[in-house]
Amino acid sequence: MTPVQQERIKIKIAKIKAALAADKRRHGGFYDDSRGLRYLPPALYIQLGDYAGGLRYMTWFRKNFKDDRGFPEFLFEWMIILFKSGRLKEAALMASQTYICNNYVIDKFFGLTLHRKDRPEFWWPGTLDYANGHFTYLHHQEGLSDFTEWLEVLSKSEEFLAFRAKFDEDKQRK
Repeated sequence: MTPVQQERIKIKIAKIKAALAADKRRHGGFYDDSRGLRYLPPALYIQLGDYAGGLRYMTWFRKNFKDDRGFPEFLFEWMIILFKSGRLKEAALMASQTYICNNYVIDKFFGLTLHRKDRPEFWWPGTLDYANGHFTYLHHQEGLSDFTEWLEVLSKSEEFLAFRAKFDEDKQRK
């Protein structure tokens, strides 16, 4: 990435932060981010390789949007930022949250072909369609090889497989 491209991304992040601050002022100290701008910065921080900045942003997000569960790609990006920041336990917990939000995206990251019959859709209808159509991260992306290795080990660990099995079983019973 050239310095000019990096600067453009930094400007984009600054504009998003300014728009969110204006939104808070406009609504009397509360955010009404109906455009979803709050979900955009993590991907930009990942593009920059600024994981410390991404971690600061995620801390701010958690503080200001306590009840916001996010969506699959956002949670996945959060997991990348946590991993790249050396917060492996938190990243592993975020892997679980990502699976709960969309039980297809981790497999999609590894390039697996997904079929609806493989597992039920839990959080909302269309989770498979989301994973196949909107999820943009793939295991071979530049700068993610260490993350890919870690996630592969985590996703095949006894603990994570047991979590998946229990979660899937609990949801099928409901």
